[in-house]
Amino acid sequence: MDEQQKPGQPAPPAKPARRVFSGIQPTGAPHLGNYLGALRWWVDFQDRYDAFYCVVDLHALTVPGDPEELSKSTLTMATLLLACGLDPARCTLFVQSHVHYHADLTWLLECTASMGELSRMTQFKDKAQKGGEESARVGLFAYPVLMAADILLYDTDLVPVGDDQRQHLELTRDLAQRWNSRYGPTFVVPEAAIPPVGGGARVMDLQEPRRKMSKSADSDAGVVYLFDDPKVIERKVKRAVTDLDPPGPGSVRWDPEEKPGVSNLLELLATIRGGKPEDIARAYDGYARLKSDAADAVVSLVRPLQERYRELSQDPGAVQAVLAAGARKAEEVAAATYDRARTAMGLLTA
Repeated sequence: MDEQQKPGQPAPPAKPARRVFSGIQPTGAPHLGNYLGALRWWVDFQDRYDAFYCVVDLHALTVPGDPEELSKSTLTMATLLLACGLDPARCTLFVQSHVHYHADLTWLLECTASMGELSRMTQFKDKAQKGGEESARVGLFAYPVLMAADILLYDTDLVPVGDDQRQHLELTRDLAQRWNSRYGPTFVVPEAAIPPVGGGARVMDLQEPRRKMSKSADSDAGVVYLFDDPKVIERKVKRAVTDLDPPGPGSVRWDPEEKPGVSNLLELLATIRGGKPEDIARAYDGYARLKSDAADAVVSLVRPLQERYRELSQDPGAVQAVLAAGARKAEEVAAATYDRARTAMGLLTA
């Protein structure tokens, strides 16, 4: 009982849980880094926060793609999220394009953002350089504003972000604060929810351990995909780059700068099995057993996800029903936020 509450008085209403929002693109094969760095935290957060998660299919339109493949991959990603442990009774899961307020709010925010701040987004620079800035789609330039709309629509308190998305979250915060200053209190200004050190926030490429594991890697030899056959996963991990030092006492140690390959394997073991990588290192005096144990740990982690995915994929209608229910719930929240925004901006109510 609250110290201020007198006997016989009704209990005060429970404080609403803080809200967390995150999204994932359906394009590209999901990999181990996606799971350890993000998806497993989504599962954890659904019991600690009011969690909203979506498959951001509108973001996938920023680069050329096959329409039929996009539809299939969107359902595949939603099915995988459920297989990873997202529970529609404990979180809201939906597809971005099923809630039209994402696109609606984006236009209002684009009329608040500046060309200068969007041109400083490093991801646009990187992607435009690969394909040529002249041919880059306008959506690729402006998609950080869509990301801001995704977050702000749901009165989001916390956003799980990796290092590559912090700049976009800062833009979201800037836009929300600018709007609130110009038009009056409208948006919640979100904060970053960053996994703790050792929480798998950065899983490195097994062949290039100084680079983050990525869907866009030049080679898939160092990328463990969640749909890889267990034998393929085992082979990839056992062929992971270690170091030139000969095996022996002290050769296996936690040293990300001098021994990035070994440290990456130790990080994987620590993340999956628990413990600190520097403590785990003491159990090894060579690379072979370290690679074998890391391979076993990864396979043991991925196999049940694959089995659950196969079960869920047998009934795509059930998955689509989950997404439809999630979209209805998300739309209720998004509609209220959008109505505040359009009214604050002076748009005439129909």
